Amino acid sequence: MNALVFGVALQTGDMLIYLILFILMFVIVMKYAYGPVSKMMQKREDKINGDLDYADETRKKADELAAQREAELKNTRTEATQIVQNAKKSGDNQRDQIITQAQSEAQQLKANAQKDAQQARQDALNSARDDVAQLSVEIASKLIQKELSADDQKALIDSYIEGLGDTNGSR
Repeated sequence: MNALVFGVALQTGDMLIYLILFILMFVIVMKYAYGPVSKMMQKREDKINGDLDYADETRKKADELAAQREAELKNTRTEATQIVQNAKKSGDNQRDQIITQAQSEAQQLKANAQKDAQQARQDALNSARDDVAQLSVEIASKLIQKELSADDQKALIDSYIEGLGDTNGSR
């Protein structure tokens, strides 16, 4: 029994030593290991939180940029549509101006052509009058066998022309 008591006492003494060693180790670990590990874990947590915050901010900025680009794209489309419409209006206006100018020029050409035709007709009539007058004087000279004076010629031509006008229906 003595051995048993000694074994129990030894066990109790050993337990006490183990308990003291455990407490001592616990204090040492808490002082030298737990603090740095705790600080390291806190830093790691802070870094992860910072990274999450940064990722959240980056996502928000990306969303804002995407919305901004979408708005700019919409504005660009609107501007492009406006430019096309303006170009179409400008083309229509130019076409209308060209048509109006062409019609005006055509009317001017027609008026000039009518004026030229009228002048050519008048020139032809004047030429015919001169030829008829000359021919009449020659015929009258041959018939009368004498030279007419300038006043007689003029009177004869005017009467002949009046006769031509009456037969053409111009009077």
